[in-house]
Amino acid sequence: MQGFAFQRAADAAAAIALGAGAGTAQQGARVRFLAGGTTLIDLMKLGVETPETVVDINHLGLDGIGRAADGGLAIGATARNSDLAHHPIVLAEYPALSQAILAGASTQLRNAATTAGNLLQRTRCMYFRDPASACNKRAPGSGCPAIGGAHRMLAILGTSEHCIASNPSDMAVAMLMHDAVVHVQGVGGARQVPLDDFFLLPGDRPERENVLEPGDLITEVTLPPAEPGARSCYLKLRDRVSYEFALVSAAVSATMAEGRIVTARFALGGVGTKPWRIPAAEAILAGQAPDAALFRRAADLALAGARPQRQNGFKLELARRCLVHALTQVTA
Repeated sequence: MQGFAFQRAADAAAAIALGAGAGTAQQGARVRFLAGGTTLIDLMKLGVETPETVVDINHLGLDGIGRAADGGLAIGATARNSDLAHHPIVLAEYPALSQAILAGASTQLRNAATTAGNLLQRTRCMYFRDPASACNKRAPGSGCPAIGGAHRMLAILGTSEHCIASNPSDMAVAMLMHDAVVHVQGVGGARQVPLDDFFLLPGDRPERENVLEPGDLITEVTLPPAEPGARSCYLKLRDRVSYEFALVSAAVSATMAEGRIVTARFALGGVGTKPWRIPAAEAILAGQAPDAALFRRAADLALAGARPQRQNGFKLELARRCLVHALTQVTA
């Protein structure tokens, strides 16, 4: 591991000031914030992340979980994944979020990993994690060997000729379905970013994965109040049950009245370069009686524009079946 300086920020302002000297927005940053470190330390050991300074933010009081001002859920940036998954409000009102977190990693990792860290975790593409390989996300302009190489686990939605890496977060999929908002403080003040706008498509700048700028510090994530009577679930399909990333996943929620769908929302994971949600696909479910054919039409709309590669074309049908099954569960 390359040598680095370690500092503990006294408060959020100090952390922001240190981070503001981080260089480019993502790749090449000289300063990294450290909370759980479950991804950052691994990437530093691999030589993928090489910060000159690591800033400990664990003592900034950003680990709370409770009611937001509007009656929804407020989740501190350094709240541990295990605490969030087992929190009474989450279990009672946002069960898909709990299920998504518990479907990821191991108990030991969840005990250390944080809310903001989970959102910011980097792709598991093997070429990104190997400094000896070309990778536009890690070394802009070097190429994307995954397109012609091993890409079975990678994205079929939101890809470009420069990158097909998939987003690895389970938690983010459930949060997107729940209309989460990311609260950020930076050198320009505080701002709120809807989670769907927080992640960036790779385009011709795959090294930029989100909207954060140098010095930006995530302080919390909020979810709006849960819909009365809503049922939700998270379904994850993977090669093995334990400690595996999703081939395809779906977070879904629905409310019913008199045998018809009143509202429905869903997001897909494992298939996109970011957690994937298409409101137009949700809209066709409203007012309809639930059935598999209806759910499959919604899935087709959500997956429109998919560009599978030769090894991951199976994800199209797998995603359809995953979404149909999840929607069937919450509308039964």
